[in-house]
Amino acid sequence: MHRVFEMWRDIGQESLNLPKLITLVRSLLIPVFVALFMAPTPDRSLIAAVIFTVAAITDLLDGYIARRTGQVTKLGKLLDPIADKLLVLSALILLVNVDRVSALVAILVIAREVAVTGIRAIAAGEGMIIAAETTGKYKMALQVVAIVLLILEGTGLAELGNVHLAGIVTLYLSLVLGYFSGGQYVWSFWKQVVAKGL
Repeated sequence: MHRVFEMWRDIGQESLNLPKLITLVRSLLIPVFVALFMAPTPDRSLIAAVIFTVAAITDLLDGYIARRTGQVTKLGKLLDPIADKLLVLSALILLVNVDRVSALVAILVIAREVAVTGIRAIAAGEGMIIAAETTGKYKMALQVVAIVLLILEGTGLAELGNVHLAGIVTLYLSLVLGYFSGGQYVWSFWKQVVAKGL
């Protein structure tokens, strides 16, 4: 508990830098996306897809800038995955609402994200670092592609082919990768627990 308090104290002392500002912008784009896609029309769906894509690109941008400029911070490490999860999960819930994604798939994705977030939070409280897995990054990329395709389904862009099928197949692939990378997080956490004798 003392370590968690110290972590939050250190976070509170951090200043705002460019990567954190980009993460903040991504967080602010989420309610805009939700407002547009709550009652989708072809035009609103197209704008929502653009906003979702821009928000997803900022995820790559903030991490890249933070690493290149040496501005990786505890607050950034905390906020970045939270913003990612809020973006993806809000989109999935809205896609369930318009019958483009099954509730079961959304529940499986949400369960994986909650479990991994919980494990990383416990690890951080014990002073352990669980690095992001490469498969987790691929999972996120596939989720973004799948969600954009499923949003575009409502724009009437028939010339793109069977957008729904492409989106669902990509989403299922991301689900498989997500559970595989989730297993990697669990294994990494378990190895550190055993090493520390907890």
